[in-house]
Amino acid sequence: MRIADNVLVAGARVAGAACAEILLDRGAAVTVYDREDSERMQALAARGATCVVADEFDPALLDGVQQVVLSPGFPPHHPIAQAAAAAGIETFSEPELAWRLREPGAARWLAVTGTNGKTTTTTMLAAMLETAGLRTAALGNIGVPLVHAANGPFDVIAVELSSYQLHWSSELAPTAGAVLNLAPDHLDWHGGFDAYAEAKAAVWRGGQAVVNLDDPSVVALAKHADADVTGFTLNHPERGQFGVALGWLVDYTGPEPVQICSVDDVHPAGWHNVANALAAAALARQVGVSHSDIGDALRKYVPEPHRNVTLVEHDGVTWVDDSKATNPHAAAAALASYDSIVWVAGGQLKGVDVDGLVAQYAPRMRGAVLIGQDRALVADALARHAPDLPVVVLDGRDDAVMTEVAARAAAMAEPGDTVLLSPAGASYDMFTSYAHRGDAFAAAARALIEGEAG
Repeated sequence: MRIADNVLVAGARVAGAACAEILLDRGAAVTVYDREDSERMQALAARGATCVVADEFDPALLDGVQQVVLSPGFPPHHPIAQAAAAAGIETFSEPELAWRLREPGAARWLAVTGTNGKTTTTTMLAAMLETAGLRTAALGNIGVPLVHAANGPFDVIAVELSSYQLHWSSELAPTAGAVLNLAPDHLDWHGGFDAYAEAKAAVWRGGQAVVNLDDPSVVALAKHADADVTGFTLNHPERGQFGVALGWLVDYTGPEPVQICSVDDVHPAGWHNVANALAAAALARQVGVSHSDIGDALRKYVPEPHRNVTLVEHDGVTWVDDSKATNPHAAAAALASYDSIVWVAGGQLKGVDVDGLVAQYAPRMRGAVLIGQDRALVADALARHAPDLPVVVLDGRDDAVMTEVAARAAAMAEPGDTVLLSPAGASYDMFTSYAHRGDAFAAAARALIEGEAG
């Protein structure tokens, strides 16, 4: 029973609504549950779905249901998931549904997961595929549902998959999958690092694994994978690997090393993005994209916003938006990129310890401005590892706080410094998304500078 006749869809945002629409198109009886009413819910009801809005989930909604499609944010311990498991009802999320909807001749999937760098790698990969003349798109956790493209006009698609989505999958098996890196994240959702890593390993279910050889956790995970491994490294590659040699990205999976492009051609700058480019190249080669097309794509690649992006330079101070750094591992990549930093940080740490990050990068800091739900935890870590560092802790509860953030950061910064928003935490305590957080920071920085100029 790949797709059932009676399905409950939990969550009616973009992915959930897309799933409900597809299931209705297929003639399934669809019940949609959400805690809030919306235009999407009303539109689904008009199409024949049974729509239920309630603060608490009623297990009676599962009566007669054969499958549950959960929005990926629902953890295994959520009452809906637990009730479905107790009733023996198969449960999965939108990418798994999209996979099951595929028909003969459907596009191949090249999938990307990891703690950080997923979107950059996925969009780099899509650029490579497009440069090669393939019909393609970047889909999945990047914000575009897969179900509408399951049988769309594509040859191969670049698919970003989160640990949540992979946890709620069982048949999904991409042509090739990459795990970019592994660091503690979403531990409150998964219940621990081992479960988090195990979810990521599902991206290798198709039998072709692209593996970061510089990450011990990824290497250890790959030892248990039933897959052929292609590794990538920032070191000189051995035969069968992608790597860096004499300032060039190199493919050494053939008889001789082949140069792809210069390290300087990769942007945004930073070794973590060179690693992302190598992973994307390894995936692209799995479907025959030429080295010249891969190199051309990287040279023309336009970075996604909020990922270590320089906003403005004024009076010798550079302002950088890295709001996408929603965990310490991601923040480390940006902190390593600058020599003298006024750090803007805080948010929801999601149960992840920030102590190691602070211990390593506090010596690079001129000062810190902290906001968000777990600002006190970051402040405590800074007090332990850099007791003399100037630290400002702000209590604002919405995006208006960024005006004061900019003013306090500017007062600390000296010529040659970088004011870096790289929060190491999620944004939902104060903002609608990391993009909203980054936009608020950018607007505040520019308003401050324009005010000084005026």
